[in-house]
Amino acid sequence: MIPYGTQSLDSDDIQAVVDTLQSSYLTQGPQVANFELAIADYVQAQYAVATSSATAALHIACLALGLTKHDIGWTVPLTFTASANAIRYCGAAIDFVDIDASTGCISVDALSKKLQQAAINNNLPKLLIVVHYSGISCDMAAISKLCQPYNIHIIEDASHAIGGKYQKKPVGCCDFSDCTIFSFHPVKIITSGEGGMITSNNQDLTEQCRLLRSHGITKNPHTMSKEHAEPWYYEQQQLGFNYRMSDIHAALGLSQLKKINHFVNMRTQQAQTYIAAFAHLPITLLQIPSNTASSWHLFVIRVKSEAKITRKQLYHALINAGIGCQVHYIPVHSQPYYQALGFAWGDFPVTEQFYDNCLSIPIFPDLKAQQRVISQICALF
Repeated sequence: MIPYGTQSLDSDDIQAVVDTLQSSYLTQGPQVANFELAIADYVQAQYAVATSSATAALHIACLALGLTKHDIGWTVPLTFTASANAIRYCGAAIDFVDIDASTGCISVDALSKKLQQAAINNNLPKLLIVVHYSGISCDMAAISKLCQPYNIHIIEDASHAIGGKYQKKPVGCCDFSDCTIFSFHPVKIITSGEGGMITSNNQDLTEQCRLLRSHGITKNPHTMSKEHAEPWYYEQQQLGFNYRMSDIHAALGLSQLKKINHFVNMRTQQAQTYIAAFAHLPITLLQIPSNTASSWHLFVIRVKSEAKITRKQLYHALINAGIGCQVHYIPVHSQPYYQALGFAWGDFPVTEQFYDNCLSIPIFPDLKAQQRVISQICALF
């Protein structure tokens, strides 16, 4: 079976983990700080905070931005549920903004209209989580311009997009947002096994995230309420969480980061090969805006209505042929938990139509059988 995505590890990655296992630190050691510095440098942000997962990063970013049960948070329905769940973890109400079908990212036009109506109804969100779907950056300048008059915080969920660019700068530089979230799950661009990262240019936000990821506890004498504290003393200043990344995970992430440009280049070459091969087929491909460079976490095809095969038939045919594929994503608002909150099928028609005919096919640096994938898909159409 060819997977739709998988990690690409080599002997250097393995040795980096072994070296850490043989060191004095497994959990809270130097590799985490080194990984944070390396990511911040790579994306040209001032700060970075490593976490146990991107979900954890989303959660504490929402908390650090002051999201509470009295607030509303918005995101898109075309995403993994973690983007929406982070808002609900804070007790806040949630709503969604439909997507632009050409990119899978948030529709700027839909956002503009929804903000105007929310201002009239006095139910503006405290924050907005945008999702860089498949590795394509949202139009962050336009989104920021729309949100600024209402003082709405912006979180970039860039779980798909490390290695991508927007306006010639790395995704994660936070020029148009409060912070950016990355995922290092094995199917992502680089992996730490499990892990996430928050990048930001806001020092206060960063310090809050550091506090919240480690039980709300500090050992910093400059921020403690007790003066002249003993060396063993620490203070829990907030109700935090155990969302720390281990040194083992960070060592793997650091080693992977050294190869990120190669990984993105390989994915880009594969994407270009697919685009050329499928030009004659009755499928729609995502469009990459001219001011954006995708990291190609996913390669998504959408089956046109006039095709002789449906998305469901295509999925099963590929699986039976030993070619992994997946649907990204089942719209969040259609999940039973969110339907119990009052959402229903029909609320976000662009996302729903996108879901009805989309399929992610294999793309990852070590993909050796791309021509087999192409031949099988072409034969089915």
